[in-house]
Amino acid sequence: MPIKEGEKIPNVTVKTSDMKNITTEELFGGKKVVIFAVPGAFTPTCSEQHLPGYIEHADAIRARGVDDILCVSVNDAFVMGAWGRDRNAGEAVTMIADGNGDFSKAIGLDFDGSGIGFGLRSQRYAAIVEDGVVTKLAVEEPMKFEVSSAEAILEAL
Repeated sequence: MPIKEGEKIPNVTVKTSDMKNITTEELFGGKKVVIFAVPGAFTPTCSEQHLPGYIEHADAIRARGVDDILCVSVNDAFVMGAWGRDRNAGEAVTMIADGNGDFSKAIGLDFDGSGIGFGLRSQRYAAIVEDGVVTKLAVEEPMKFEVSSAEAILEAL
């Protein structure tokens, strides 16, 4: 069952793009964070719209009291690092690797993409998390990109 607004993010260990382990408690504890998830690094919508929107609007998002912007995908840390460099994410967006899908499964936002050769993946979504509690959750319908954009989250902040 997917996580809901008002619920706490479960404690799971993921990796930063430089292969360091980091817990969700470290990522979200005591902070206001925007997190968005994509089905895969280097995929068309993710690379051409989703991640670039958050890079472009990072300053405006932070100006609304957000401490960090996280991009998570069920990809390994090396792929997330390369994708961040390719898209010039720099300091604007922190790339988070959910290599085994542990985080996506823990919050109930994983899906089986085996039919298209993807295997386990994360659904496309965005959330606002305050001190580990989800205060806004916007999950996309399959094959859509509407409610999880940087612009939509900016309106929700």
